[in-house]
Amino acid sequence: MIQRKQTLYILAAAILTIVCLCLPLGWFNNNSELGSQYVLYNLWVVFPDGTHNWSVWELFVIQVVSCAVAIVSIFSYHNRIVQSGYCLFNILLLLGWYVVFVMWVLSSKDTFGTFKPSVTTVFPLISIILNFMARKAILADEALVRAADRIR
Repeated sequence: MIQRKQTLYILAAAILTIVCLCLPLGWFNNNSELGSQYVLYNLWVVFPDGTHNWSVWELFVIQVVSCAVAIVSIFSYHNRIVQSGYCLFNILLLLGWYVVFVMWVLSSKDTFGTFKPSVTTVFPLISIILNFMARKAILADEALVRAADRIR
């Protein structure tokens, strides 16, 4: 029964990662031309004329790897230590995603204009929190099992 809580946390983190992959991360507003907006996704930037710039593919790769690690973590419930390691790796991946995201936005501010983030940029942070909660529950479950083994 304890395992269900951890699995739900990791599953919710994976679902948030998939949603973040599909939705726009924000918009760049170029003040030189009226109405010109560049839409930032995890895989590309969409220009006002409909063309794409693939320069943000790193964000996409990090999110896909994070989702894959979360799914592998769900199915490695028999080995709690490895599962907690997957959660820690996922947390580090998502922190790396934020580093790449902030560096890309700051370096592109001169080219594309001011950036207005969407709600989607918070989803990796919520995934980090969910992975942290899952890892904490996994380690507590492991401590409980070790304590039960010690009593025998």
